[in-house]
Amino acid sequence: MKFTKCIGMIVCAIISINSFLYAQNETVAAQDKARLDAVIMFARNVLADGKDRYSGESTPLLVNGVNTITKEPVIWTFPNGSRAVMADFVCQQNLLRTLVSLSNITGDTTYKHAAKELVQYYFDHLRDKSGLLWWGGHKFIDVATLKAVGPDEKGGVHELKNAYPYYDFLYEVNPEATVKFIKAFWNAHVFNWKTLEISRHGHYGLPMGNLWNNTFVQQKPFFETNGLSFLDAGDDLIYSGLKLYEFTGDTGALAWAKRLAYQYVLARNPQTKLGAYQYTQPKKTAEPHSDSETFSTFGDRAHRQFGPEYKSALEGTMLLQRHAQVLYVNNALMELQMAQELSVAGNDLRDWTREGMTAYAHYAYNSENNLLRPMLTDGTDLSNAALQRDGYYGSKGTVLPQVPAGTAFLLSYVRGSLFLKDSVLWNMARNIAKGNGLGDIGTEPGKNVFLNNSTSSSDALAIFALVELYARTHRQEYLNLARVVGNNLVVAKFHKGYFTKTAHQQYASFDVIEPYALLSLDAAIKGTPEKVPVFFNGAGFAQGEYKFPDGTVRTINDDMLYTIKR
Repeated sequence: MKFTKCIGMIVCAIISINSFLYAQNETVAAQDKARLDAVIMFARNVLADGKDRYSGESTPLLVNGVNTITKEPVIWTFPNGSRAVMADFVCQQNLLRTLVSLSNITGDTTYKHAAKELVQYYFDHLRDKSGLLWWGGHKFIDVATLKAVGPDEKGGVHELKNAYPYYDFLYEVNPEATVKFIKAFWNAHVFNWKTLEISRHGHYGLPMGNLWNNTFVQQKPFFETNGLSFLDAGDDLIYSGLKLYEFTGDTGALAWAKRLAYQYVLARNPQTKLGAYQYTQPKKTAEPHSDSETFSTFGDRAHRQFGPEYKSALEGTMLLQRHAQVLYVNNALMELQMAQELSVAGNDLRDWTREGMTAYAHYAYNSENNLLRPMLTDGTDLSNAALQRDGYYGSKGTVLPQVPAGTAFLLSYVRGSLFLKDSVLWNMARNIAKGNGLGDIGTEPGKNVFLNNSTSSSDALAIFALVELYARTHRQEYLNLARVVGNNLVVAKFHKGYFTKTAHQQYASFDVIEPYALLSLDAAIKGTPEKVPVFFNGAGFAQGEYKFPDGTVRTINDDMLYTIKR
């Protein structure tokens, strides 16, 4: 009797547990659907609210963003008061990835078809004779006139900085135009092939030169040039050259892309292996009237501002927050991915990236409080240093703080540690995860994992990192936490059918990464990660002089327009 009663109690308990698990699974399934539904709603709103209703020609162009209440487009106001309905294709590359991924996941071809029409229209109508698209930091399309416009003070130059266009899709839509663009890109931005002098600003309409058939003579790091060899500009050249080789087998593109990548490696400090954001220094061609004048024509801006106190200070030896972001997030993510895609041909990219990320983990990361030190690449710690004079890096008296290591660094160090099987990189990723409230990702991938499923994080980059951890280990804990962060994201950032930082944001950008991250999570849950392209942390931007309603004119990036509150 007692035995029968005991069995009955166990059966009841199992039934109760099963009912609880069933209900829990029902809840999880509902949450999974809700996240995907949010992305679908976003995409439908983009295609409906962002379409061309301004030119009178019903083109497939999309504006950059809209007012979430009135649906009016984001407008750029020039200093003379003229206005342009903004469509900057470089600011729509994450959107392309989202639209294509959504069709891949749902089977609804509407989104990919819209993306394809958009790409083809740009190739057919919105490029110069050399093959360069009318897009970038200083050039975009006014949808009302279908003309290319841009800030006058930059002369309408071509500029990409860590944009990482969706070349795989561009090539799928139009291989010939994509190849022509990449060659024109290099032709416009390499000012001297013999020394590999590059500039972030390229000229439209140039006839094609010798390109890969040019002669190269290796220069010593930090030779003087008129152009500025910013790594975020170099990254886009490197990436495009590597993709051209991957698409067509063009060994010249591979050789020059690697040669450019190596210039930044060669400019690293030989002892610490830190750096370098630039491998040249600007040539002084004019005398400034004051320290507050920071044009590169006045010479190396770091040397001017820091030189009296720090003899090794050059623009190429600075390692402040934005330099570190470009070096150890943007560049690292891109070169790690290309090393994987190119296999043996990418081994040097792999090794260069490992060396740089390891050095940064050793010298700059404070694991006790998850902070990153501002530095010079010789290892000089600039934490809490006060600027002694005005200059390019801030006003006199500005103190250089240590800054938190955020989820962008988490993603790069997770990806680096998994691909390279590197314990140093893993330990940094582990500490960054803890520092961002995600819990312990493990003593090694998939081992001794104790994650914080009560986290308040709503960070898209955290989702990408957790999805990557799940893909490499198949440990459910990572996917469960990614779900939690995804749920938090929808609650915190999905407003009026768009993804915005706050509920009170007046304008919504279409190029946000939140829907992209949610699709990456959805594909991981369904066991089809190949349906979503790898995330690089690339982002296009437009920059120039903008006239505000009060009549003032300031140079801004377009992302400032998305901080305006209702």
